[in-house]
Amino acid sequence: MRGSARRGFPVVVVLLFAAFAAGQSANPEPTLTVDQMRAFLLNAKIVESQHTQKGITAPYRLTLTDGKLTHDAGFQSVDEEVEAKELPGGRVEVNFVDSYRYDIAAYELAVLPGLSDMMPVTVERTWSGRKGALTWWLPAVMDEQTRQARKIPPPDLDAWNRQVFKKSLFAELGYDLDPNRSNVLISSDWHLWMIDFTRAFRVEKTLRHPKEIEEMMCSCELLERMRALARADVQKAVGKQLTRQEIDALMARRDKLVALVDQMVRKKGEAAVLFSDKHS
Repeated sequence: MRGSARRGFPVVVVLLFAAFAAGQSANPEPTLTVDQMRAFLLNAKIVESQHTQKGITAPYRLTLTDGKLTHDAGFQSVDEEVEAKELPGGRVEVNFVDSYRYDIAAYELAVLPGLSDMMPVTVERTWSGRKGALTWWLPAVMDEQTRQARKIPPPDLDAWNRQVFKKSLFAELGYDLDPNRSNVLISSDWHLWMIDFTRAFRVEKTLRHPKEIEEMMCSCELLERMRALARADVQKAVGKQLTRQEIDALMARRDKLVALVDQMVRKKGEAAVLFSDKHS
């Protein structure tokens, strides 16, 4: 009895988390391959739409069907480019971009180092006369903002932290300017999903939060896949969404991330910095 209680939730947390899950659709998530999800998003008929009013850009929730399967998707069509924009807090960003193209680029980029299981399948599609990013609707029960506000602890803290470490590294690679907690979704089995990268992929070649990375750990498999990331592969994956200058900056940040983790390993030792996904 003690062994099971050690890894389980307190009863009140179990009930609270169950309440979130109960609010979701009773229909099970379909078991499809990535290619099948991609084909569905590209070709299924859009039969219903709902404005979510969530976030700054308020994407739509669309319902799609191919006659056999009916499933929802998020549609984001924001595509703003201005010379300068004042952001909350008074900061002014020069050459400001907020674009659905970055959502597509983020998904395609995540595939390369093996992080596609933390990103929903996303394609470009035209709806209601607008081009946008169409994203597979996730079976999430809450976001990270809600989890922290409700003080709901993960059942396996180490496993949760491993996912957070990967998310943080990817946010640095993509230079995500809007990595807020509502953009981290959590499923009932505590799988972490990253969404909303419309304000990512800036042309800065520096890391945003290197000190935070220094306090984290890194998957050794992810580190080696990032080290092996070839510009030609990145160009092929995201060349339609990112400019040459944006890809240059992405590769420079990759170099700095790998160098930073290597430095951490030299300073602290492999055991203190690296973990293996094979043993997760």
